Amino acid sequence: MSSTTKDTPPPLPEPLRVAVADSHTHLDMQDGTVEEALAKAASVGVTTVVQVGCDVNGSRWAAETAAAYEAVHATVALHPNEAPRIVLGDPDGWSRQGAREPGGDDALDAALAEIDALAALPHVRGVGETGLDHFRTGPDGMAAQQRSFRAHIEIAKRHGKALVIHDREAHDDVLRILREEGAPERVVFHCYSGDAEMAKICAEAGYYMSFAGNVTFKNARPLRDALAVAPPELVLVETDAPFLTPAPYRGRPNAPYLIPVTLRAMAEVKGMTEEALATAVAANTARAFGY
Repeated sequence: MSSTTKDTPPPLPEPLRVAVADSHTHLDMQDGTVEEALAKAASVGVTTVVQVGCDVNGSRWAAETAAAYEAVHATVALHPNEAPRIVLGDPDGWSRQGAREPGGDDALDAALAEIDALAALPHVRGVGETGLDHFRTGPDGMAAQQRSFRAHIEIAKRHGKALVIHDREAHDDVLRILREEGAPERVVFHCYSGDAEMAKICAEAGYYMSFAGNVTFKNARPLRDALAVAPPELVLVETDAPFLTPAPYRGRPNAPYLIPVTLRAMAEVKGMTEEALATAVAANTARAFGY
């Protein structure tokens, strides 16, 4: 009998009958080739993926990959935790670039100019993931994070692209900055992490809420409550792979082919059939990212 370790990819789920998109994935952080990931996903009805950039190199890769594959759309950005690393340096080399010297505001401006240039490309459908992360960045990094977020909002609006938001323990500040700057026409809260009250605020503003595998976790009742009140026309599904693998596979590697597991759990929460939710999600993702 083969033993399952935390490195064993979960089995293929039953295919969806209505094809959907994975609205947020990191193929560059997953094992195997892009071709393999796309083929495996398509075999279970996940026919489109949005590849998300987190730094200049990753955003370039996302844009190139979207240009090369019809099933891939790109978003480009400096992740909220990337902005302070550019400005203040990263002596521990926590990010994938290794240790970095402090570059100050000039280095952030130069990186933002690169993102701006990439955002103009036709196969780049969004600007993100950007936003605020009060979990990983201390008070010293807040200024860089906020400056970067405001700049990304402006870039998204100028290019008419969707804004993809990373909001970790920063709900009020994210919503406030969107109000202050004026939100782009299309805003996606990736890996939605607010409660039902916030879902009502997002719905009111017409913001999309994208739910990831953590909506299936035992302790995620507030997320399920939020999903329950989120209007079906504003709901997306994502993996955030290789992270946030849905139950019962939590802790094992995530990939776009596991979208059906999360979607089925979401349909149950919403009291909708799998087909009805998949139909809505497919249309919503295309509308959100303009493809």
